[in-house]
Amino acid sequence: MVSHKEFVGAGKQPGLQVWRIENMDLKPVPKALHGSFYTGDAYLLLFTTSAPSYNIHMWLGDECSQDESGAAAIFATQLDDFLGGGPVQYREVQNCESNTLLGYFKSGIKYQKGGVASGFQHVVTNDMNVKRLLHIKGRRAIRATEVDMSWSSFNKGDCFIVDLGKDVYQWCGSECNRFERLKASEVAIGIRDNERNGRAKLHIVEEGDEPAAVIEALGPKTAIAPSTPDDEKVDTSNRKKGALYMISDASGSMKVSAVAPSSPFKQAMLSPEECYILDNGVDKNIFVWKGPKANMSERKAAMSAGQHANFPSIQVLPAGAETTLFKQFFSDWRDKDETTGPSKGYAIGRIAKVEQVPFDASSLHSNKAMAAHHGMVDDGKGKVQIWRVDNGEKVPVDPSSYGHFYGGDCYLILYSYRVGGREQHIIYTWQGLKCTQDELAASAFLTVKLDDSMGGAPVQVRVTQGQEPAHLMSLFQGKPMIIHSGGTSRKGGQSQAASTRLFHIRQSSSRATRAVEVEASASNLNTNDVFVLKSPNALFVWRGVGASDEEMEAAKHVVGYLGGTASQVSEGKEPGDFWSALGGKKEYQTSKSLQNVVSPPRLFGCSNKIGRLVVEEVPGDFTQSDLATDDVMLLDTWDQIFLWVGNDANAEERTGAPKIAKEYVDSDPSGRRGLPITTIKQGAEPPTFTGWFQAWDPKMWETDPLDRIRARF
Repeated sequence: MVSHKEFVGAGKQPGLQVWRIENMDLKPVPKALHGSFYTGDAYLLLFTTSAPSYNIHMWLGDECSQDESGAAAIFATQLDDFLGGGPVQYREVQNCESNTLLGYFKSGIKYQKGGVASGFQHVVTNDMNVKRLLHIKGRRAIRATEVDMSWSSFNKGDCFIVDLGKDVYQWCGSECNRFERLKASEVAIGIRDNERNGRAKLHIVEEGDEPAAVIEALGPKTAIAPSTPDDEKVDTSNRKKGALYMISDASGSMKVSAVAPSSPFKQAMLSPEECYILDNGVDKNIFVWKGPKANMSERKAAMSAGQHANFPSIQVLPAGAETTLFKQFFSDWRDKDETTGPSKGYAIGRIAKVEQVPFDASSLHSNKAMAAHHGMVDDGKGKVQIWRVDNGEKVPVDPSSYGHFYGGDCYLILYSYRVGGREQHIIYTWQGLKCTQDELAASAFLTVKLDDSMGGAPVQVRVTQGQEPAHLMSLFQGKPMIIHSGGTSRKGGQSQAASTRLFHIRQSSSRATRAVEVEASASNLNTNDVFVLKSPNALFVWRGVGASDEEMEAAKHVVGYLGGTASQVSEGKEPGDFWSALGGKKEYQTSKSLQNVVSPPRLFGCSNKIGRLVVEEVPGDFTQSDLATDDVMLLDTWDQIFLWVGNDANAEERTGAPKIAKEYVDSDPSGRRGLPITTIKQGAEPPTFTGWFQAWDPKMWETDPLDRIRARF
């Protein structure tokens, strides 16, 4: 195994290490200059988490030589081998970096002209003889690119930084918007604090109001070009068409063969003996998957085949270290020990430190992170009012049947609770799978009407039958929520229930239970849960090996509703008439459910600032200040979706975002259709939302974010 002296300290501590290729060798880049790249050079980056797990990135500037990019590739492979073949490898090209890489540099990534060949060094100096112009682009991923020091480089729609060493001027075009100014200010602060050791002065300059020093540096001012649209952004709603290829030398020579022309794929298509290329052309991504039993030459061939395709972004994934982006091309992806159904998302600490947060109702108000992970704003003991949608109106439901929901109906549930003396409200809109298009439309309209009548402060949650969030289940205090597959709660409107019915009883992570009517077939049983089976001449309660006592307790309520005396059946000791009532024995889910798949929360901005609605992911660990007050933001916590509406979002963003959220979930290649979508407004965020952000500050919105960042100038 080849080792390099720079590898000795590699990956020993969590965090980022950066090397530049200089004369075919590795030279470390000082920490204060991480995030600055010379466009004539190639770099190697290693990011280590506390787990530890590793990401290796090779970054190639637009003007770097063939030799340098070749050397970077060799060092990346050697470092991967040195760290045991477990790292994920990324090939990054200037201006097309992965979100993973951009996430390391929250205050932006800087491209400088030149490189090692023209004598440019990475050194932190007190040398103030700097003269450069940086063009700032982007709302989520910020890029500062060095451009010619001339007025012809400017345009009215963007921010520029005129960096004169001792003085750093942030120039704002007359058409640039607030959030972009905010992000440009972060770049300026980063230059002062990191590159100049805090020794430079920052100034804000508005177009048309340039001070003498700026005119002197750039020469007499000429006409400023109009703003240019960012047309290179591919709309991310055309998510994810991919093709899958296999690389194998089983036949004696290296062959690439097509496995499937378009996603979604099945996990079984990946054989552990081979390597595969997943080509996601639309988004210019290539993934290389290394089977754990693939031989060395196949792994090398996969990497070079990936590089010959002229795609900027390549990720190389060893089996077991697949990224979320890769897994979403597979309709049935299961990590080891994971069972079906929406799994739980987890808090990702600063460096992907994942912890499971156990549920404790008594600390709900104080522990925001726990509230968020279990989707619980409180313990569900507040006031509940329920209406059924009937002929376009809302009709109160008789409180004696609260907790029963019928698939042929839509319901509005208004939940009111107090926090610190203030009354808060949640409106759940529950939509049955068998209700009519008219009722669906009416339920949406009635929700808006109810929201308006309460001053627009309630949180709205749209719920599809069978995907009820934990908090909604907890409103029926000790009784399970019972969901009937069809029918209606209208007087006299009951359709005849089936003669054989099967109810699936499962407890959520916050200990609320629900009973969902499923098709009466043995394939629906699950070793982790309790089932109630009613046939014309028998009533059974079946207990799976992994079921809980609370689930057995909930079964009593279902038996009480169905009427009759039930016989208890334990998994593995079923009598013959149990199976015959289900239409015969079948395969069912027998693996233990381990609710520990890690799916980090993801934040996206929905913005039409460039003339059409685009969705972009916020790179890295997001914070409260990534919520752009002039956009609608989408937070995906895996088993639910939040839409956060900024106070300054415009009408098109407000109406378009819910459609985008629905498309986002429905088009998710992993098949998460029908997740609850919660809409909340800036300034009225519940703990189920704020708990996903580290150190949420409820007072943040009381001051202008631009004023706050300018205070650091």
